[in-house]
Amino acid sequence: MEEHKRRPHYSGKYPKKFSEKYKELDPEKYAETVEHVKEKGMTPAGMHISICVGEIMEFLQIKPGQNGLDCTLGYGGHTEEMLKRLSGKGHVTGLDVDPIESEKTVKRLRGLGYGEDIFTCKLINFRYIDKVAEEKGKFDFVLADLGVSSMQIDDPKRGFSMREDGPLDLRLDPTKGKTAAERLKEMTADEIEGMLIENSDELYAAEIAEAIVKKEWKGGIRTTGELKDVIQSAVEPVLTGMKKEEIKDALKKSCQRTFQAIRIDVNDEFEVLTELMEKLPGILNEGGRAAILTFHSGEDRIVKKMMKEHFSRGLYSEISKDVIRPSAKECVRNPRAKSAKLRTAVKA
Repeated sequence: MEEHKRRPHYSGKYPKKFSEKYKELDPEKYAETVEHVKEKGMTPAGMHISICVGEIMEFLQIKPGQNGLDCTLGYGGHTEEMLKRLSGKGHVTGLDVDPIESEKTVKRLRGLGYGEDIFTCKLINFRYIDKVAEEKGKFDFVLADLGVSSMQIDDPKRGFSMREDGPLDLRLDPTKGKTAAERLKEMTADEIEGMLIENSDELYAAEIAEAIVKKEWKGGIRTTGELKDVIQSAVEPVLTGMKKEEIKDALKKSCQRTFQAIRIDVNDEFEVLTELMEKLPGILNEGGRAAILTFHSGEDRIVKKMMKEHFSRGLYSEISKDVIRPSAKECVRNPRAKSAKLRTAVKA
């Protein structure tokens, strides 16, 4: 007989910890709770709200019978919209490096009736899109949403966020490569400072780098909470003369930028994105459309620069002149959309 598991108890009216949000983590059974969370402008635990869906679908102009690629499957929100527009004819391939979340997404999409004939998932980094095209053929539409999924951010076991203490991991694929804790242990103060400046334009990179190295000498940084404490202890003495709320905001932003910089380093995100953008024109059919959704300036600089280069070489017939941003209404409904920028290109 299977042992009955007690539901987690929490203090207050609403659960605060990820592990306590059992209703949000079971949307089929507690649909009303999930909708209530969304209405408050929040993302339910274990779920991801796709960004710029209308703008992306309007640009991609998906038609039945076409061959499409979602480079970042994630929760599958964009993929589901693509599949709806194929009306049962054509195919979408979804790529992901996260074996944990992609398995859940495939199960969900299969439950909606999308079988192998119209949708397949490949556990492969999108830097290898040329290999995918060799197998699946060239594509009529391609999307790459470069944001980290909410499911990864919210789950403290993945070590992406400082909101709850968890192992300092930050790997998109938790089965490969070094964790963030292991990476920091082998870096010098100069290397950490350079990483913080290059990957997130951190204002207090030198102070944070020195504090991280000192902490490593004293036993290391193993959890997200420990890293948060090190960042705050390094930055707070520099913030003299500021008001209490200004100090709180500055500390929060430095923590966010530092976590972002380390995540980019751990997953080689800039190198991977550069490979994607270099190979992108070669995997598109004539007139094929590509949309890239970025979430910070480093990503956007790479996308903008390489789209312009390919346009000047005649590989694209059209690229977006201006960046496309989510509407104010969407940003209210989903605050995680605020930093999103969409750029597009059409194959010549």
